Amino acid sequence: MTLLSVSNMRIHFGPKEVVKGIDFSIAPGEKLALVGESGSGKTVSALSLLGLLGNGRCSGTAKFNGATGAKELFSLSEEAMRAVRGQEIAMIFQEPMTALNPLFSIGNQIAEVVQLKLGLNASQAAKATIELLEKTGMPEPARRANAFPHQLSGGQRQRAMIAMALACKPRLLLADEPTTALDVSVRAQILDLLQDLQRETGMAVLMITHDLNLVRKFADRVAVMENGHLVESGSVAEVFAHAQHAYTRKLIDSRPSRDPLEAAAIAGPALLEAKDVKVDYPVPLPGWRGWFKKGSFTAVHQASFSIGMGRTLGVIGESGSGKSSLALAVLGLHPHGGKIRFDGQGWGKNKLSDQRLRRAMQVVFQDPFSSLSPRMTVGEIVGEGLLVHHTELGPAQRQERVLQTLAEVGLTEAQFPNLLARYPHEFSGGQRQRVAIARALIVDPRLLVLDEPTSALDVTIQKQVLSLLQGLQRNRGLSYLLITHDVAVIRAMAHEVLVMKDGQVVEMGATDAVLNESQHPYTKTLIAASA
Repeated sequence: MTLLSVSNMRIHFGPKEVVKGIDFSIAPGEKLALVGESGSGKTVSALSLLGLLGNGRCSGTAKFNGATGAKELFSLSEEAMRAVRGQEIAMIFQEPMTALNPLFSIGNQIAEVVQLKLGLNASQAAKATIELLEKTGMPEPARRANAFPHQLSGGQRQRAMIAMALACKPRLLLADEPTTALDVSVRAQILDLLQDLQRETGMAVLMITHDLNLVRKFADRVAVMENGHLVESGSVAEVFAHAQHAYTRKLIDSRPSRDPLEAAAIAGPALLEAKDVKVDYPVPLPGWRGWFKKGSFTAVHQASFSIGMGRTLGVIGESGSGKSSLALAVLGLHPHGGKIRFDGQGWGKNKLSDQRLRRAMQVVFQDPFSSLSPRMTVGEIVGEGLLVHHTELGPAQRQERVLQTLAEVGLTEAQFPNLLARYPHEFSGGQRQRVAIARALIVDPRLLVLDEPTSALDVTIQKQVLSLLQGLQRNRGLSYLLITHDVAVIRAMAHEVLVMKDGQVVEMGATDAVLNESQHPYTKTLIAASA
């Protein structure tokens, strides 16, 4: 028997058709992965099944054989659809921090669902909430039920979302990129949890993702979407082994690869040296003592490392391991203990020497959409550094330098007419990241701090950006401090790797040695989770 059968699904937003007549089906207890890049139409296809398209228009048929009989989802009234949502079809959204209400504890949010859908009273709902959280593996579920979303880690927030989705034992679970924002080990935990719960309840799962590694581990069948079309479908083993469509093969071949022309070590002293770096943050003390003084939390404990000219040091670890705090110390953006020397010079000597260091050390942030000002044009964003570090240049010279740097990262006037007058929202995620890289390169730095530079990008765009960074390193002799939780990115980019856990450096050495012959159990866990 088929649980869900979708035929000729078409979705329009205004005059634009974003899903173009796709067909797919899901059997009871089956796990189907809907795969594609951003903009392929996979998320709106799932949202349409629950009538959550907003201003979108959907046509075609979606026959669902629920517990209360067969239904045509696209023709249900809003009142009838409310009875389907949560009880028969539930959804886990991509980013739990935005999906959960920040004004209510997670316990209240889960209890609200079971009270509305199952008719339980307040005490029964509270008990059911704790049981649901316990089933998802939430530590200390009774205490965590009283926590607000911002007080939980990413993995814990996702567990709360899963508990809410499973509250009414739905027959079909729609999981929209449920692990994308999580660290690799937490990602593996959530995947195992979904596998266990799926086997226990017998529900079917429609997994929406661009992570092919996740598809290999989780799904029974896979359907591939490109620009609103369903271009290929079949069993996971069959599609991955014998992909027929060029787009499917492109996705499968998009794992980051190490450039065979990687930069060789450049003779001479290290460009950046750090010894016993310690980073603390003030925290309030409990009770009356907090009125008079602050306590401190140590985010980085005695980290020591060096980066040679033309080399990449990869720093890997989970959220909260101290990676970003270490980067802030290197960039002189947070007070630190120990010594950090760039070409023999440290921070805080005087304003002029600090400015020279700022020019030599630039940063590329994780999410270009939030790191680029939406009110500034591309020309203003990329050229801003010249106003500070190259005051001798006139307007025409600045514009010429901006165009040259944008061309170096693959953005030209021929491709994008009136390029300098465009705003960030007019570009794709990968193109925005190229703008962010150009902004860093414009002042001729010697070291780039790359803070998760590809984690917000699709797999094919990720490979393009990594290839760009490798080419820039060869051509300019740049050094990189690469911060990531993605082992594949480390394999592709890093010459040396430093592994951090709870603020401590637990392992360090050449990339091949650390990743292939790791000594520390935590390193082995990270590598196993990413395999």
